[in-house]
Amino acid sequence: MQIRTYRESDEAEVVSLWKHCGLTRPWNDPHRDIARKLAEQPELFLVGEVDGRLMATAMVGYDGHRGWIYYLAVHGDFQGRGHGRQLMAEAERLLMERGCPKLNLQIRAGNEAVLAFYRQLGYAADATVTLGKRLIPDH
Repeated sequence: MQIRTYRESDEAEVVSLWKHCGLTRPWNDPHRDIARKLAEQPELFLVGEVDGRLMATAMVGYDGHRGWIYYLAVHGDFQGRGHGRQLMAEAERLLMERGCPKLNLQIRAGNEAVLAFYRQLGYAADATVTLGKRLIPDH
């Protein structure tokens, strides 16, 4: 897999991938999420390609205190080959370059396969509760 920075011409393929992987939700417009990322640290929006086919993504962020991963996705046809691990390693490398001391991510409740994937990479549950408040509705 070749990892590169997202290009605006990738948008349709990225949204299609996210839908294929079950990452989209009615209350989050993926096109708006992409536009928001392009406004902040666009160099940390990663895509993976195999033979020219966009088949993976990772949206990485750093706020000066913690790093975050969103939209880590690997197309089902390419899962189980280490591509998710490779994307996470690149995300961690980019965050460490910026002096990021800790990486956080959120997993939807009940997603045991994804939870197991991250546990294999050394991630563990923190004793925290995540709260959210929608400031700008997408729909």
